[in-house]
Amino acid sequence: MSAIKGILGERCPKCEKGKVFYKKGNPLLFTMPRMNEHCPVCGHQFEKEPGYFFGSMYVSYGLTVAEMIAVFIISFLITDNYALILLIIAIMAVLLSTFNFRLSRMIWIYMLDGKDRTV
Repeated sequence: MSAIKGILGERCPKCEKGKVFYKKGNPLLFTMPRMNEHCPVCGHQFEKEPGYFFGSMYVSYGLTVAEMIAVFIISFLITDNYALILLIIAIMAVLLSTFNFRLSRMIWIYMLDGKDRTV
């Protein structure tokens, strides 16, 4: 399994079978995603130390900026009302928040703790 499939499938970076998140979260219900502490299949520990995922905030920022630029361009092609475009961008930012949270953590895990890394 490639790293991209593992990241998008939210699988363990070591065994590529266990799920990293046991709860996906829902921005409309104000629930955040929940991670397993260890892989349910191989027992790999996901969070190595306190603050391990602080760096994933930078990844999340980059993802959000790229998504909002794309939303702006698409919205601008549909309408020239900047207030409506701003509203669409804000709604999309909220709707994509839990997706970005999960994706940024998965990218961070695979960058620092992928299959080819030994720790």
